[in-house]
Amino acid sequence: MKGASVLRANYTVNESVQFRILSEGQISEIVGAAIEILETTGAVFYSTEALEMLKQAGAHINGNRARIPSALTKQALQSAPNSVGLYNSRTGKKAMALAGYNSYYGTGSDTPYFVDPLRGERLRARYQDVANAAKVIDALPHVDFCMSLGLVQDVPRLTSDRYQFKAMVTNTGKPMVITAHDIQGFADIVAMSEEVAGGTTELRARPFLVLYAEPISPLQHPKDSVDKLLFAAEHGIPVVYTPAPMAGATAPCTLAGTLASGISESLGGLVIHQLKQAGAPFIMGGVFTIMDMRTTIFSYAAPEFNLLQAAQTDVAHYLGLPIFCTAGCSDSNVLDQQAAAEAMFSILVTGQSGANLIHDVGYLEYGSTGSLEMLVMSNELIGMAKRFVRGIRVNKETLATEVVDQVGPGGHFLGEQHTLDYMRSEFWTPSLMNRKRYDEWKDAGAKTLGDRAHEQVLNILAEHTPVPLTKQQLDRFDEIIRNADQRHGYQ
Repeated sequence: MKGASVLRANYTVNESVQFRILSEGQISEIVGAAIEILETTGAVFYSTEALEMLKQAGAHINGNRARIPSALTKQALQSAPNSVGLYNSRTGKKAMALAGYNSYYGTGSDTPYFVDPLRGERLRARYQDVANAAKVIDALPHVDFCMSLGLVQDVPRLTSDRYQFKAMVTNTGKPMVITAHDIQGFADIVAMSEEVAGGTTELRARPFLVLYAEPISPLQHPKDSVDKLLFAAEHGIPVVYTPAPMAGATAPCTLAGTLASGISESLGGLVIHQLKQAGAPFIMGGVFTIMDMRTTIFSYAAPEFNLLQAAQTDVAHYLGLPIFCTAGCSDSNVLDQQAAAEAMFSILVTGQSGANLIHDVGYLEYGSTGSLEMLVMSNELIGMAKRFVRGIRVNKETLATEVVDQVGPGGHFLGEQHTLDYMRSEFWTPSLMNRKRYDEWKDAGAKTLGDRAHEQVLNILAEHTPVPLTKQQLDRFDEIIRNADQRHGYQ
């Protein structure tokens, strides 16, 4: 590799049911290529502050393009923390530890369309859709964090990010990943978050939100994205910087080339983030996939998409960075057999690879449509995958030789204390999957998985009550949003 050496973190897999896509040698080559791209080709930064910081640190600047020395990239990798903790906004308790092979699942954000669960129609996403999604997320045991699952379009456009955050945070205490239009929108969301957390110091100490920001492939870092990235670094708010390269279109057609190019974009963000504040929490990310050459869609379910998610995870583990990946989504236009198959495949692959922050659960139509039924179904699939990844405990108690001896040939284990002690921890129990005998299933209405998912959505919306925020907190939200509306000329 030209002009750079690979930084290697402790890289081991302890669980027998987890796997690696790439060998250590392949990972080393990909990381080396990504660092070389930053040093030789460079990237465009549409930010005067970022360019000045890079220049002062020794990067070669030509106009908006910065070529970043490998030593600077390795310095950023060394200063970035290898774990990020996220907290419940209501209890203040740690809810997620993004590190190693810990995997957590959540929704995606900003879909322009949403399947209305009452009318069954695909409509433009509204404020209430995002509020409903957060409420369902709050109720689901296997969904660990919240993204909006819709792009609010029935409020003022330039301040819709504040409304979107309000819809989320008032309906769930689970950690959340948020989007913001620009740095002012992000600042307003941080102010709202401080109101929930109890102040600036409290939010920094126990963050419950992560900023989602994106470069533009190939090799471009827009001003708004960089501004938000640097604001997050300065204020100690965790950030996931997420390239979305499309193999054959905005990245090389080869998967290795897509990995090298996309990872270089993520590392470019890491460099300026750590230059702004060394040690600030950063999560490597990327929605890497292919362009379907027949339809031009950005596929959310191709086998190459899942290969790229797992390969990114291998690289992140090697570098010692938390990783943001994708699962629980489908290219299908509706909740059908294709949606279930594609969701299950991606959920299991990301869980086995040990990705940390796994988003886009509930997506249909290649990221264009949010569906609560897809979300509820995927919650069930996540439960199955988590049980599979947990593997099999082998010790004196679980081998149960003494119990076998007591029962003896021809006996049964139904009445044994050992069975009572272990049946709940050893067995996964479905809440949606059908295990009824045929006649029982038919007598109960012969409902499909889709039918049962729809019923569960309606039950949650009717019966679940999230822990409420205080009137003072809600009033402060309204004040921040009202001021933002006035600044943008909305009355």
